[in-house]
Amino acid sequence: MVHERSSERRLSQSSYVSYAGDSGTAVSVPAELTPESWSALLSPRLAYFAGVARTEHVTRAAQEMQVPQSTLSRALVRLEQDLGVDLFARHGRTVSLTPAGRTFLASVERALGEVERAAESVRADADPASGKVAFGFLHTMGSETVPGLIRAFRADHPRVRFSLVQNYGEAMIERLRAGELDLCLTSPVPDAPDLVARRLDEQRLRLVVPDDHRLAARKRVRLAEAAEEAFVTLEPGYGLRRITDDLCQEAGFKPRVAFEGEEAETLRGLVAAGLGVALLPPPAVPRPGVVELTVTGQRAVREIGVAWLDGHPDTPPVAAFKKFLLGRRGRLLPE
Repeated sequence: MVHERSSERRLSQSSYVSYAGDSGTAVSVPAELTPESWSALLSPRLAYFAGVARTEHVTRAAQEMQVPQSTLSRALVRLEQDLGVDLFARHGRTVSLTPAGRTFLASVERALGEVERAAESVRADADPASGKVAFGFLHTMGSETVPGLIRAFRADHPRVRFSLVQNYGEAMIERLRAGELDLCLTSPVPDAPDLVARRLDEQRLRLVVPDDHRLAARKRVRLAEAAEEAFVTLEPGYGLRRITDDLCQEAGFKPRVAFEGEEAETLRGLVAAGLGVALLPPPAVPRPGVVELTVTGQRAVREIGVAWLDGHPDTPPVAAFKKFLLGRRGRLLPE
């Protein structure tokens, strides 16, 4: 069931009042627990209690909340029975809070205010026009690829908001599984039963050497020719590190690692400083001090894919961005 409300009506009402909480800080709570409020919908017994506490009259509260008086009365009796405490002192048709009731009311109003804000927040995040996409991507995608993707997507969806996470592949998969991300761009493309992954593009990796290196005058090189070189690589757990290790093994050697880092451009700088050589994707901007050689004799590429949790329902903005990414298959990366 969709709980629809007029935004104009909500804006025209004074929806919240403030009072001093236990710490002395002003706390906002719903001023009118109408049938249309999220707190009344999601927490009816607490909302009934707060409505009667405010009016000190069961009949009047029932009329304001648009529920039968008998329903309201039964809910209050059941609440007191469950708590084992009298919350109200009855005086004919009127009621007043007991000391326990006053204590309970302060916490109930804070709780109902949080329910109201939480409901509005998740509805705002799912709004087709202005909702939120939690999107993760690799460090090497951050300088050009992801900004270009978001710019292109927002040409047709200008109000959609993004929560961005830049990390290595395994960390993003963990955050997908934890529900912290909706989608992520990663490499290698994961193969796991709880994930859906689609290959979008590939990057050709190059052997990066200092510009005074013995191979620097070449345009192409077989990776086996670098078997005796020191390598600077990403740390274990990074997808590019796994690809580097696999390619070197395929070429017949295990790389001798001089440095393990977290960011590809740092590695490129260390290559320029003469610390070693590296297998890296193309840079966003050419870097002086290095030469980038085409690797021949084996398929030195990394595949880039998008992944999401299998069976996880998409909000409209997430579905739109997913469709956009899948539509960029083969042309995800800048030329």
